[in-house]
Amino acid sequence: MRDNHNKVYKSFSDVIEGKEGRFCETLLGKRVDYSGRSVIVVGPSLSLHRCGLSREIAIELFKTFVIRGLIRQHFASNIGVSKSKIREKESVVWEILQEVMQGHPVLLNRAPTLHRLGIQAFQPILVEGHAIFLHPLVCKGFNADFDGDQMVVHVPLSLEAQAEARLLMFSHTNQLSPAIGDPIFVPTQDMLIGLYVLTSGNRREPFVGNSYAAIGAYRQKRIHLDSPLWAPVVTRSTRSYFKRSSHRSSL
Repeated sequence: MRDNHNKVYKSFSDVIEGKEGRFCETLLGKRVDYSGRSVIVVGPSLSLHRCGLSREIAIELFKTFVIRGLIRQHFASNIGVSKSKIREKESVVWEILQEVMQGHPVLLNRAPTLHRLGIQAFQPILVEGHAIFLHPLVCKGFNADFDGDQMVVHVPLSLEAQAEARLLMFSHTNQLSPAIGDPIFVPTQDMLIGLYVLTSGNRREPFVGNSYAAIGAYRQKRIHLDSPLWAPVVTRSTRSYFKRSSHRSSL
């Protein structure tokens, strides 16, 4: 049967089935504003309560707050001028964005959310690239790893939601499993191997000036792939590993 506009009438089954049906579209879940999705990658230099967001994701999530900041600080006279500055990616936009992000937590979630630690709050910082940077020790709560997993980021808007995120949901305040009380932040795999290699073997560690000196010492068989080394970094000396230098050179 067709209506006056020659369109086929929808049956009851057509209304409820499929992705655009009543159940999937509006009851089981729906799109929300101020959210984004990206692949997670390891960020070992981050603190436990921080996550790294790319500029593309961050500017979309906090666009409304950046517009308000531009107007309040008299960098723009109205919303239209503010949006124009954001499109042109002026330097003042990133300064305002960093100010906004310092006082605004975000929520990270990885599906399926099977327990309370499946969604946690983090303090965002700007990073380069397109991925979400995450500290490796917080992965256990999300049951996540770095083989292509994706996570969703949400922005709590109201003051009540932000306070709840800070007091109850920050990752560094959820250190124990809510089910059995075991620690969540437990080093595994490559972390344990690194700690073992760092604390084993000969304590007299050679000093190398750069990666070329390390490669030369390796070719002369004065060191091997797992030998710990002292290598200069900026203005101080930091313990390093020749294995890492060797991989960089081969690349």
